[in-house]
Amino acid sequence: MDKCSFCGRTKKEANILIAGLEGHICDHCIEQAHSIMNEELATKKNVALDAINLLKPAEIKNFLDQYVIGQDMAKKIISVAVYNHYKRLMQKPDTDDIEIEKSNIILAGETGTGKTLLARTVAKMLHVPFTIVDATVLTEAGYVGEDIESLLTRLLQNADYDVKAAEKGIVFIDEIDKIARKGDNPSITRDVSGEGVQQGLLKLLEGSIVNVPPQGGRKHPEQKMIPVDTKNILFICGGAFEGIEKKIAQRLNTQIVGFGASKIRDKVNKDNLLQYIAPQDLRSYGLIPEIIGRLPVLTHLEPLDRKALRAILTEPKNALVKQYIKLFKMDNIKLSFDEEVLDYIVDKAIEFKLGARGLRSICETIMLDAMFEMPSDQAGEIEITTEYASHKLQRINLKILKAS
Repeated sequence: MDKCSFCGRTKKEANILIAGLEGHICDHCIEQAHSIMNEELATKKNVALDAINLLKPAEIKNFLDQYVIGQDMAKKIISVAVYNHYKRLMQKPDTDDIEIEKSNIILAGETGTGKTLLARTVAKMLHVPFTIVDATVLTEAGYVGEDIESLLTRLLQNADYDVKAAEKGIVFIDEIDKIARKGDNPSITRDVSGEGVQQGLLKLLEGSIVNVPPQGGRKHPEQKMIPVDTKNILFICGGAFEGIEKKIAQRLNTQIVGFGASKIRDKVNKDNLLQYIAPQDLRSYGLIPEIIGRLPVLTHLEPLDRKALRAILTEPKNALVKQYIKLFKMDNIKLSFDEEVLDYIVDKAIEFKLGARGLRSICETIMLDAMFEMPSDQAGEIEITTEYASHKLQRINLKILKAS
């Protein structure tokens, strides 16, 4: 007589008895197996979330302090936003039906102030998939360039195509200011890399299931797509917003009226207007209101002064000086820098107005000959002095470095 291979129920005792190759299973055992499967999957999901190294906001800021110099306000805002975002993912279902919304972040700051470094350091701390994408290559579907969905392809690749892991990752969209609306004047040509891209980004930022091409590039009808839910992906957008200071100045001037106008105007720091940035300035710059609404956390990065640039050279865990010392140590070469030469490098970076990124360019130029010749000796010692650095910099065309 046919009976269930798991519980022993006969065909008469079970509602349904399904036959296999060498046995049978009844409807009761199927339901029980389904329940066990759901419990196991839920447990695995919670384990994956527990694997995220989520620290308290103050601890997140302390971690960022080890890698990023200055930018205390930006680090505080990012710490709170990241903590609330991943705490939102870990919340257990309750009966009050209160759903915590996602807080995507937008960073405004000059080139070389640390926007990308902040986002990369946060991802490093959390141990979640992270990718950097450039908004300048994105265009509307059907035009030359990359589709909006292709920016999630790199996140999938960094997660080894583990969709569940990618759905808890971080995407840093660089050069967000380059997709600003080009103008309010109507035109016969479409703004395919400006407002069109902003409209396409909306569904990603607010959270929806997006079909992602696994190899990136353009979509093809016959190409197999991977569905990715962006509801729990944290988006951090960064941009220099060149010229937005004029928009901020106009807003501040129009709002300052009355008897106390001169006193308020005196308090405004005209050398760093970016600190007064507000959502309405982003709209004036060319971002559509819907995008601004889906990037609720807005912060700015301070221009790096001489003290901050000097600290960047030596203090962070991955400071430039430490990197060069380690590179030479791998070839049994002892490298040292005079204190005066570090000040000289900072002075040149300020002169060229390249921010922290300029420090690397200058150091690479100074160290080129030493990195070329010294490894052949396999041992030795070299001290970088101001005279040595000055001599190496004089050999290149400074005008080219200034323009880069």
